[in-house]
Amino acid sequence: MKSTALKIVNSKGHELNARLEFPANQKPNQYAIFAHCFTCSSSLSAARNISRSLTNHGFGVLRFDFTGLGRSEGTFAESHFGANVNDLLAVHKYMKENYQAPTLLVGHSLGGAAVIVAGAKLEEVKAVATIGAPSSIEHTKKHFSHQLNEIAAKGEIEVNIGGRPFTINQEFVEHFSNTDLIDTVKNLRKPLLVLHAPFDRIVGVDNAQALFVNAHHPKSFVSLDNADHLLTQPKDSLYVGNVIGSWTQRYLEVKENKMFHPKGEQLVGHLNLNEDNFTTSIQTKKHFLIADEPASVGGDDFGASPYELLNAGLAACTAMTLKMYAQRKKWDLQEVYVYLSHSKKHVQDMDSENSKPTYLDHISKKLKFVGDLSEEQQSRLKEIASRCPVHRSLIGEILIETSIVN
Repeated sequence: MKSTALKIVNSKGHELNARLEFPANQKPNQYAIFAHCFTCSSSLSAARNISRSLTNHGFGVLRFDFTGLGRSEGTFAESHFGANVNDLLAVHKYMKENYQAPTLLVGHSLGGAAVIVAGAKLEEVKAVATIGAPSSIEHTKKHFSHQLNEIAAKGEIEVNIGGRPFTINQEFVEHFSNTDLIDTVKNLRKPLLVLHAPFDRIVGVDNAQALFVNAHHPKSFVSLDNADHLLTQPKDSLYVGNVIGSWTQRYLEVKENKMFHPKGEQLVGHLNLNEDNFTTSIQTKKHFLIADEPASVGGDDFGASPYELLNAGLAACTAMTLKMYAQRKKWDLQEVYVYLSHSKKHVQDMDSENSKPTYLDHISKKLKFVGDLSEEQQSRLKEIASRCPVHRSLIGEILIETSIVN
């Protein structure tokens, strides 16, 4: 999966921090926008997991920080509900002009309310999904309801939301009172998926009921059993992303994603010379990845180079072998870093006795251990690192048989 960092200017002139993530083959069938929860940011683990799960269903997914949050410009006082909706409209416009108009909007908590309102305004949006969304914008005011009189008197105050200080003003409060979300849902007339945890302590499940009952068909409800409001458990957010991805197949145009079967082998590599430069698809029975060459040698840099993938296999095998050895010895090895580089070195530069002017493949392997380990233990781990199966294959004699199949 490749992602691209973007800066999108909203209607107020503020730069919104955004990241666009692509499917593994870099060819999205559709585009989606993800809107994060109140006072959160697009870097929340739930936002990342949901977005990345959707890429597995062929979506290009853009997640961004609302005005005044995360790495976006502006102040939090400007991040009222109306501004959130306007940010969504600005992001959708940017995607339409530079990529393709997104057809799916996904919103978490207050972001869910925002995508309902934005979805009602955008003709190109064909489906909307909400996660733990409130049925009333007024619901958000509970975070500072005890200070409403103080806001009216002072105009601007600092409030504590979720253990963090935020500055808000009267305009911020008023924008949480001028939207009738239920009326918007009644007139949405687009496929709506409502996902909600039955024991959500932040936004009660009765909110999901109100949204679902007032929406017109097609509509769907999925219960997120045992999940919390922020979807802090990765299994919950990954599940949400996969459910949304599968649900959209009934309402969005489904384009065939070509999958290449290994046909009894461990993997298959495929390069379409008519469509791609060096970008090569690699498929195992269950996993997909991309290989490419860097732009410096004429590639598109959509994936790791062939030698980087070779190093990746060695790095993974080394780390796994060290984990098993340290656990068996009951050593305090907490983390392993394996740094690798491949190069071609002249035999004479390596102080070899071989006098022939030849080059050898050279791999530099550097290890970093985290944990309470003695020098003797670290030295032993260094020895074990050279005994992993991939390491042994690379330094041993390898026979590669090549044949042609029809």
